[in-house]
Amino acid sequence: MKCGGCVRSVEQRLLAQPGVRQASVNLLNRTAWVGLDPEAVTAEPAQPLIEALAAMGYAAAVRNLDGDDRPLSLEERRQQQGWWQRWRQLMVALLLLLFSVSGHLAEAGELPLAPLADIRLHALVATAALLLPGRPILAQGWRSAWAGAPGMDTLVGLGMGSAYLASLVALLWPAVGWQCFFNEPVMLLGFVLMGRFLEERARFRTGRALHELARLQPDEALLVLGDRVESVRVGALRPGDRLRLLPGDRVPVDSRVLDGQSTLDVSSLTGEPLPLLAAAGQELAAGALNLQSSLELEVLRPGRESAVARIIALVEGAQARKAPIQTLTDRVAGRFSVVVMLLAAATFLFWWLIGAQLWPHVLSAAPSMHQHGGHRSLGLGAETPFVLGLQLSIAVLVVACPCALGLATPTAITVGSGRAARSGVLFRGGDVIEAASRLRTLFFDKTGTLTVGRPTVRAVDPGASEAVLIQLAASLEAQTRHPLAHALLQRAQQLELPLLDVREARTLAGDGVSAEVEGHGLCRVGRPAWLLEDGVAIAKEQRRWWTEQEAQGATVVAVALAGSSQLQGLIALEDQARDDAQGALAQLRAMGLALGLLSGDRQSPVRHLAAQLGLPPEELAWELLPQQKLERIDQARRDSSPVGMVGDGINDAPALAAADLGIAVGTGTQIAIDTADLVVLGERLEAIPMALRLARRTMAKVRQNLIWAFGYNLVVLPIAAGVLLPGFGVVLSPPLAALLMAMSSITVVVNALLLGRDD
Repeated sequence: MKCGGCVRSVEQRLLAQPGVRQASVNLLNRTAWVGLDPEAVTAEPAQPLIEALAAMGYAAAVRNLDGDDRPLSLEERRQQQGWWQRWRQLMVALLLLLFSVSGHLAEAGELPLAPLADIRLHALVATAALLLPGRPILAQGWRSAWAGAPGMDTLVGLGMGSAYLASLVALLWPAVGWQCFFNEPVMLLGFVLMGRFLEERARFRTGRALHELARLQPDEALLVLGDRVESVRVGALRPGDRLRLLPGDRVPVDSRVLDGQSTLDVSSLTGEPLPLLAAAGQELAAGALNLQSSLELEVLRPGRESAVARIIALVEGAQARKAPIQTLTDRVAGRFSVVVMLLAAATFLFWWLIGAQLWPHVLSAAPSMHQHGGHRSLGLGAETPFVLGLQLSIAVLVVACPCALGLATPTAITVGSGRAARSGVLFRGGDVIEAASRLRTLFFDKTGTLTVGRPTVRAVDPGASEAVLIQLAASLEAQTRHPLAHALLQRAQQLELPLLDVREARTLAGDGVSAEVEGHGLCRVGRPAWLLEDGVAIAKEQRRWWTEQEAQGATVVAVALAGSSQLQGLIALEDQARDDAQGALAQLRAMGLALGLLSGDRQSPVRHLAAQLGLPPEELAWELLPQQKLERIDQARRDSSPVGMVGDGINDAPALAAADLGIAVGTGTQIAIDTADLVVLGERLEAIPMALRLARRTMAKVRQNLIWAFGYNLVVLPIAAGVLLPGFGVVLSPPLAALLMAMSSITVVVNALLLGRDD
């Protein structure tokens, strides 16, 4: 595929096939993502699609990411296309240009090589050029036109073919009075091949981020087989296999540490600058770099299901999902080639039949030394209305550039999504990037999003023994899955307190837990209000301490023994704000976004957190059910769309799906990540403003590219058609038109690449 017209025609051909629900074609990486009707799927569902595209002249194959096909397949596939072939095309292009320029100089007498001025030699070279390096362009252009979907190759093929045929007629039939310009199709082909080589090099750079991600997963791993260690392919690993990871090696697949302790660099995956301390039981994602000691690992998932593979799949899927602005551009580009051919035909007829009669001075007086049938340089002068019309119509065909239109959006989207992936941020599509760039309001969940999500012991009732309270509370909470249990168990571990034997544990939802504890009898741990209702007395000092702690956003639990009516003591726990939460919110405000906090937590912790982060009371909402969060988002969308939501839990999934932009923190639950449009890996909230700024810059590049692509065609097409010829004598020769066409596409790609250099 060469241009936006190709994209449109391929999509239409795919959508016309039975059972195809949707098709999205990416010009940049030349892939098509096709959605099929499950009821219409056959044993080989892709075969009819491949045959349909083959009828248009496009060779296609199914992308297989299963089995032994590693995530590196994208890079390998591009390498298999062969840089040697591209370099060979470039060398041919340069030789053609060198020969044509030498022919011009020899004809003008500035180069003492008379044979180069022989018209028959130029005819032979032009014939060889069109039959060898030019044949794929001519063949593909004809197939596209025959299929009713003319594209870039059709325009270039028409330009080269018409110039060659007109010159051949002039050579074989001098009586027609035309000039020969065999040099021009040769120069035109040379510029086109050179431009495509440079464009392909620039395109390759746009996918560099994806290649860097793919390289995070090594090709081989050290498999432990009894007493020996053997190097095997990563694709051969299966869950349960035992691996050895040496210092300096990357984790080959998602694994769990069985033995050893080391630090690992995970910045390539999540952007986290601090190393991860790994010990027995720690799960490691593929791609993490081992920095210190050897580790024994157990394979959790095969390579094609690893974190790296999932990230690559998300990025490739994002590049396939089009932004709304790209859909419009592809529709325009799909009709562009037809409009250009009609304009070229109108240009030819006008200057042949009308223009030369209206402005006779546009025809150059032929020098007496030139005879009909002799060699002339097309664009340096025309002696007859027919040749003038032919010259200008060829320039129109060649100077038009649907390539720039087709590349304007996907290049910027690819560079933007790739750069985001390197920073640990995953956009799910071009439409998501466009939505993120237009975001006006952003809501946050509290627990696990603005806070760490792992409560810790804040303080203990000063009138009680911390060791006794923590030991009792941790022993009882070890029997439950309550979120506060982890904090109590962690504190008991820090104090090196053994857990006591517990029997007949009974949990009362929303209140607490009671059980028989070794050496203490029946004990209860839970809400102070629950124990008060059960007849346990709480001293005035303890009530004051309880009130003060809750006012500061802590959650207080009480410990009591059954044989005593007096409270044993109180423990305050809190979920601390993330270190970068305040900075992230400040950056978002500076970007002009309205912020809000939607939480299911109690009022006092929400207000305390808001005071820490600088959120005013009118931006807060507490004790919300998932449905109520949904209603708040719907109301905000009516008031100031588009609206975003940041969350991490199961109860956030409906709100994430309902928002115009759902943002999931990567440490959250899988359902939240699957529902969100934008996934932030790791625990960095500051990645959110970075992602939104990147989305804005990406869409700015898209607009710049579209302005350039449309502006270029709007300016050069009239010039090529001869608008400036009568008044200013300006004519655009086909070789110059070919050079401008190539530079237009390259400019769009290079401008998108600059996105990766922006601060």
